[in-house]
Amino acid sequence: MWRKFVRAVGCLGYLGILAVIFGLVSYFSFSQFVRRGVTPTPELYGMSEGEAERLLADQGLRLVWSDEGERFDEQVLAGHVLLQEPRAGTLVKRGGTVTVIMSRGPRRIEVPNVLGNALQAAQVNMAAAGLAVGRTISVHSREGATGIVVAQQPAAGSRVESDATIDLFLTVESRRETYLMPDLTYLDIDNVRRYMQSRGVRIGKVSYDVYGEYAPGTVLRQFPLPGHPLHRDDVIALSVVPPAPPEISEDALDPEETLDLEMTNPEETANGEVSDSLEPQASRGIP
Repeated sequence: MWRKFVRAVGCLGYLGILAVIFGLVSYFSFSQFVRRGVTPTPELYGMSEGEAERLLADQGLRLVWSDEGERFDEQVLAGHVLLQEPRAGTLVKRGGTVTVIMSRGPRRIEVPNVLGNALQAAQVNMAAAGLAVGRTISVHSREGATGIVVAQQPAAGSRVESDATIDLFLTVESRRETYLMPDLTYLDIDNVRRYMQSRGVRIGKVSYDVYGEYAPGTVLRQFPLPGHPLHRDDVIALSVVPPAPPEISEDALDPEETLDLEMTNPEETANGEVSDSLEPQASRGIP
């Protein structure tokens, strides 16, 4: 019985040796005859065209573009390999080609011009272009009707991604600009006038008053008072020191021109007495 067991083990060992020899011969034959001139396709995804061409050239392959050309893709940059055929790892003969589809990068949409449109019309135009309206911001404007687009961000003509939103600036009813009334007292009226006119505030009534020893044209009082709200086109009233009267020099007088300040002597009566009567005397008759 032991002899049969030893004989069976010897047969199995012999068969194992034959299998190993057959495998080695098969692998050697496949490498020498079947795989000669064959290479696996490298991974080209995400490479630039120049990088892909150099890598393929090292393995005896050539890069060609697909008839489809390019595709938009949100992940792969423009000008880089998006797809390849055959896929990476496929065995191909040296001298063969690998067809690639290049990326055009993320899809970009040109922003339409919606300036002057009402909000609803602007939303329709944006949707037609494949974009959405983002924030609507109210701005005060002196011109045009309310609810009209006066600005947009990004600007018209810009190219944005498909999921971008466009902010619109819409006009609302204009409100008057409000200032804080400054303190004008003891300032020169001419400086005050220029300052106020440059800001659209008019100076209305100007009265004259004398107080202390201030220079002519000095502002003494004002209305509205300092700190009160002041709007454009409002009118303010001021009280100022009057201008000094013009000085007349002695040279300006003509010495030849004198005033006759002598009073006429009262008429003497017939007896030589001076009459102080203001009544007119009787006229003498003409002979």
